Amino acid sequence: MSFYDLSKAERVTLVASIKKEIASDLTKKSINNILHYFSDEDTYIRKAAYLSIGRIYFEQIELQKKIISLLEDLLKKENFKIRQTVINAAGEIGIKEFEPVERFFDTGLFDKHHSPRNAVIGSIKKMSEKNPKPILKWAKKYLHHTNKEIRREICHGIELRGRTHPQDILPLLKELQFDTTARVKNTLVHVLGQIAYKKGCLETVIADLNKWQNKELVLKAIDEIIDVHYRYRNFSVFTQKEAITYINKNFKNSK
Repeated sequence: MSFYDLSKAERVTLVASIKKEIASDLTKKSINNILHYFSDEDTYIRKAAYLSIGRIYFEQIELQKKIISLLEDLLKKENFKIRQTVINAAGEIGIKEFEPVERFFDTGLFDKHHSPRNAVIGSIKKMSEKNPKPILKWAKKYLHHTNKEIRREICHGIELRGRTHPQDILPLLKELQFDTTARVKNTLVHVLGQIAYKKGCLETVIADLNKWQNKELVLKAIDEIIDVHYRYRNFSVFTQKEAITYINKNFKNSK
């Protein structure tokens, strides 16, 4: 029976039980429960496990060093689900304290399996939203990595912070404007669209794009921004027509 086959009350009970069993492992020499939940086939069970690790880390200060050491050992496991859950657990810690877990993301970016790498992207999103300064500093060092997938993952990872604070990530995005890889350029255009439809964001993004040099890419981004205002019309501040009017008035190359 999967997590969401249970009733809400049963799910609450299960989550509490998972946390209790993980905490028990952390105070003993056994890691059987942790291995069981970190490798579970159900993604929501694994989520309950990594959320539990994050909560225990901040609730029981005396276990912090042990948790970090345990996660380091688990990151070496052959089972990719365990490595994925480790990265997500590190992400929960990094929302408040990035330095103790930074190395997990340096490793996870290059994992041989896509699932831990995707966990890095997801973790960057949630960490940069709440703890942007160290996360964006870390992301910056990978913007020009020789591996195109690393550049793409970093670009994608910082998106969530940009949805509320586009000014924080636009300097990083600007560094990718002349990237020659299609997947990176497409991700860059996508992210520019995603950070332009909330309150105060279109104005910030257009003002910044006026300073970019790659006009071909900028025009693609403008098209994406206009399209996003239609696709996300139930969530955007401007209607698509209002967005077009604003862009025509404020984007230097609109005519």
